[in-house]
Amino acid sequence: MKKESKRLSFREAFREFAPLKKAFVDNWKGLAVGLLCLTLVDGIQLYMPFIIKDAVDALTRRVATASDLLSYALLILCLAGIAGAVRYIWRTLLLGHARIVERGLRVRLYGHIQTLSASFFQDMPTGDLMARSTNDINSIRMATGIGLVSLLDGTLMAGAAICIMVYIHPLLTLIAMIPAPLVVLASRRFSRRMAAGYEATQRSFGDVTERVREAFAGIRVVKAYGREEWTRQRVHEKSQDYVAVNLRLAKSLGMFYPLMAIFTNVGLAVVVGLGGRLAIMDQISIGDFVAFTVYLNLLTWPMMAMGWVTNLVQRGGASMRRINGILTTMPEITSRAPDDGKLILDGGISVKSLVFHHPGVKAPALDDLSLEIPKGSVTAIVGPVGCGKSTLLHTLVRLMDPPEGAVFFDGRDVHDIPLGQLRRSLGFVTQIATVFSDSIEANVVFGRPDISREQVLEALAAASFDQEVLEMEHGLDTLVGERGITLSGGQRQRLCLARAMLEDPPILILDDALSMVDTRTEEKIVNQLLSHRQGRTTILVTHRMSTLKRADNIFVLDKGRIVESGKHQELIDHKGLYAALYRRQQLSNGL
Repeated sequence: MKKESKRLSFREAFREFAPLKKAFVDNWKGLAVGLLCLTLVDGIQLYMPFIIKDAVDALTRRVATASDLLSYALLILCLAGIAGAVRYIWRTLLLGHARIVERGLRVRLYGHIQTLSASFFQDMPTGDLMARSTNDINSIRMATGIGLVSLLDGTLMAGAAICIMVYIHPLLTLIAMIPAPLVVLASRRFSRRMAAGYEATQRSFGDVTERVREAFAGIRVVKAYGREEWTRQRVHEKSQDYVAVNLRLAKSLGMFYPLMAIFTNVGLAVVVGLGGRLAIMDQISIGDFVAFTVYLNLLTWPMMAMGWVTNLVQRGGASMRRINGILTTMPEITSRAPDDGKLILDGGISVKSLVFHHPGVKAPALDDLSLEIPKGSVTAIVGPVGCGKSTLLHTLVRLMDPPEGAVFFDGRDVHDIPLGQLRRSLGFVTQIATVFSDSIEANVVFGRPDISREQVLEALAAASFDQEVLEMEHGLDTLVGERGITLSGGQRQRLCLARAMLEDPPILILDDALSMVDTRTEEKIVNQLLSHRQGRTTILVTHRMSTLKRADNIFVLDKGRIVESGKHQELIDHKGLYAALYRRQQLSNGL
């Protein structure tokens, strides 16, 4: 991902919005109508001083009548009504466009994040991702909405107002514009300071979000250990950092706006002093003097808006660069072949001389590992903690990418199988039961279409969880709370098993997926499961010997290598590592 320490200039900030070009092209009609209405409103605002000029000149020449003044008043009211109606249109279209950009960017960002590999989520804190998906996108919406409008409106208004002021009196215009270069120089200097400040605040906001997320996610552990004050202090420290960063930015903003006000009011003071003298000397009419003053006031908004727009663009550019850092991150694991949705694996798996290293670790997690899993067999993988069991399973489903020519399904290299088709053919249940804050039925269905309640109940029955669900007050409609907090650990694991069993995949992988249920319940579930899955491939990682006795073949791993293989009794008779693990579990059960 891109580094975020480099400061963004205004031009560089603008370039960061390039990925949003398609949204502007797709909505060009609405933008065109909105800009046309914005131009019409500006035209009305620029025409208003001419009406005031004519009215003032008529009054000073004492030729104005009551009907003339009424006409001027009615014309102003009519134009104000038109401007109000047209302003509603452009605000709906242009600011509505910013909401369209916000929605499209958020959907695109979330869609892209889902394609990224597991290593990305190991390096990127969840709080930072949340900050980019909320706070940063809101800054981009402001920049592409009111920021874009203010930039166009200010440019158009400033150009037209200056032209009219030159028409009224060129020399007076030249003198009135003396502060303009000072405004530009101040804007450029402050914009760079504010750009760095905005990036720092966004990063700090991500740190605070991550710290708060950790505190709430682990609230039960915090309470169990009585560490509430420690957690509060950790959140307080990050909050203090966030306040300090924002105060530094506020100081820059606090200096910027008063300077802009001083510079613009210097011009007004010059006009009043010099322009009033010209009016007294009849070099310009009183109406021209009044109109000139009004145009100068109209010019004050674009000059002030320039600083405000600079702030919005700098903030939005900093946020856009953070999001571009994700959008330009490419997934490490991709499909080499197109997904036609037709391929379904039979279940034969072959691993040949697989060597796999975790990033930054010299010793291989899997070292020259080879094994064969026949179609329809029940295979168990056992070994001490850290021997490589989970790493092996992750390479099979390509959550970790094995090297070419090492993993095969039905004789095909796993890299030649589209990711979607590979994972549709697999049911993968891990020890960590991931349950969503929804109903039991929704957790089992998991967004898959055309699933009946009967199928859900069959899947729950396969996981020996159907009777408990039906006894709940709301049955399948029971809400399980955040991360399934209303369920026990064993219930969450069986719910995840039912999710994997819903479509009875050709290959089912259970990575210690029943560790939170008692031995007797696990034996009952496994017996029922294997009877149901006859002819389909099942891979088990477990430490319970009652389950291992059902396996057609057992592979024993140690330090990333297969040190033993065979059936349960064969390995017991061999008196190797498996037999030692068996004796240890017998002792544990006896105790």
